[in-house]
Amino acid sequence: MQTKQKTDTVWDVIVIGGGLAGMMAAGKAAERGRSVVLLEKNPTLGKKLLITGGGRCNFTNNKPDIRTMLSHYEGSDQFLFSAFAQFGVKDTLDFFNRRGMAIKEEEEGRMFPISNKAQSVLDVLTQYMKEGGVRVQTNAEVAGISVDAKTKNIHVRLSDKTEVVGRACVVATGGTSHPETGSTGEGFAWLKKLGHTTIDNSYALVPVALKDAWAKKLSGVTLTDIKLTVFQGGKKQGMKKGKLLFTHFGISGPTVLNMSKMIGELLEQGDVMLALDLFPKHEHDALKKELQKLLIGESNKKIKNTLDALVPSALVPALLALAWIDGETANHSVKKEERAKLLLLLKAVPLHVKGLLGADKAIVSSGGVALKEVDFKTMQSRVVPNIYIIGDALNIDRPSGGYSLQICWTTGYVAGSHC
Repeated sequence: MQTKQKTDTVWDVIVIGGGLAGMMAAGKAAERGRSVVLLEKNPTLGKKLLITGGGRCNFTNNKPDIRTMLSHYEGSDQFLFSAFAQFGVKDTLDFFNRRGMAIKEEEEGRMFPISNKAQSVLDVLTQYMKEGGVRVQTNAEVAGISVDAKTKNIHVRLSDKTEVVGRACVVATGGTSHPETGSTGEGFAWLKKLGHTTIDNSYALVPVALKDAWAKKLSGVTLTDIKLTVFQGGKKQGMKKGKLLFTHFGISGPTVLNMSKMIGELLEQGDVMLALDLFPKHEHDALKKELQKLLIGESNKKIKNTLDALVPSALVPALLALAWIDGETANHSVKKEERAKLLLLLKAVPLHVKGLLGADKAIVSSGGVALKEVDFKTMQSRVVPNIYIIGDALNIDRPSGGYSLQICWTTGYVAGSHC
């Protein structure tokens, strides 16, 4: 698939980055009759795409109303409206439906291919580019970008010393999450050299490591309806509800990932503690009555064999240990103060944060090119004409749940429509 281009070839559009944003931009530009070359540093396309959503690819979130969808991009919504008006969630779903990819919806509006394989998404994109005649150049590591002062053409210099020249260039190099897939952030250095302001890249959706040894023994246990509250110095800093997954290093899952950026920022100021509410829909008194009813109804049973009626059985030993209750105790012999301690734990299990995991575990990274330097009606740079910046190269915070990939579809399509 690798081809070297002569320097006297001038493409209409050069796309740097063979991720989903780049492929969408390339396909759309080619559909409009542009001559397009896509440069990908890896031997194959879509390396990061294939690991998204655990390999299943949560490719968008089913919120077709633009304002509802944009409310999830905190601080960026005012920039994104014009782009989403051109290509939003409904357009994404239509795009894949028209190309034969069957789709299903899961909890919280998360959309997946019915095949449960990210490969299905990649197949649609590669076919889209093929139909338009996009030239794909793999193993093409970019070393730099420059603009010819006379012709205004974009010169993309490769590491093998060859150059690719185009009238427009789409930068779709992604952020810095999962660097093993090629997302190492070099695009920010090129754009900065061209005059762009770049916000330091960090990891926005990252699992959290805990100090609590007991929590690591619960690896694989999933809690589907919990509330997680963040504390620092005894003061509440934030709260979210949803799903949590215990891992061998601590906790993950959508709720944790969506709080990780805030947790990371707080860790720079000091220790962080989390309170895990196992029953967010129950007030204290209502839960107290339920616990009493359970213990009285099975008064002769051991408490270790009773609590799994309330919580996952794997969690029972940990809760009893934290409450200093002997699991062999019969329910009728559990002391009042022990019940009170257990009740408090059910509403606020303490989790002590050790830190965030690194780039290799990050789902997406935050940071990137300052949004005020991009025209979101076209995705063209306001600093350098004929440079288009899309996807994770933009400084947009987005939660877990298909929101990051929708940014890629939207900005890729808009850039491809105008470059």
